[in-house]
Amino acid sequence: MILRAGLTGGIASGKSTVARMFAALGCVTIDADQIVTQLYQPGRAGHEALVRTYGESILTPDGAIDRRKLADVALATDADAKKLNALIHPLVIEEQARLIAAEEEAAGGDRIVIVEATLLIESGGKGRYDRIIVVDTYPETQVARAVARGMMREEAERRIARQMPREERLRYADYVIDSSGAMSGTEAATVRVYEALRRDLAAKKTPAT
Repeated sequence: MILRAGLTGGIASGKSTVARMFAALGCVTIDADQIVTQLYQPGRAGHEALVRTYGESILTPDGAIDRRKLADVALATDADAKKLNALIHPLVIEEQARLIAAEEEAAGGDRIVIVEATLLIESGGKGRYDRIIVVDTYPETQVARAVARGMMREEAERRIARQMPREERLRYADYVIDSSGAMSGTEAATVRVYEALRRDLAAKKTPAT
């Protein structure tokens, strides 16, 4: 039996850190960003769709997708970003489903599968997962973390403004992991959610009476 959990949060909220913690606890983790990277490779469906839509000007000399050039033309406005998401999200969702199905087929026992994705809720994820986990922190903390990674403050603020508002995202959550404090606190919160997911999996196995 598999329990499907979606893991989401805003930019620089700590999703990847929490995903690694879940993996260390024994969960199977799937990273939507890694799927996108694979889909952008020459010969893959994402690469073909992008070139068909935006032309060869978004390619590097060796034919790969230049993500900076792509961002310049595909993320200039909210409408542009929605167009790109509408193009790529169905491909990502299809690949996620394939990976989860393969995991379910290969499973020798019960497993918790965690799918990490920034736009998980926006792409209709609430209906695809048994549970939604939101990694949450203050917007100012998100900006500080993004800047520490090398992003310009204005770019970080612009990306946060384009994402689902924090309050709205939290309304979709079955579980919330607060990542605003020390790493030890985030880890403890992740362990608590993991134990809750194990109970959810046990309940899923028990036939309703």
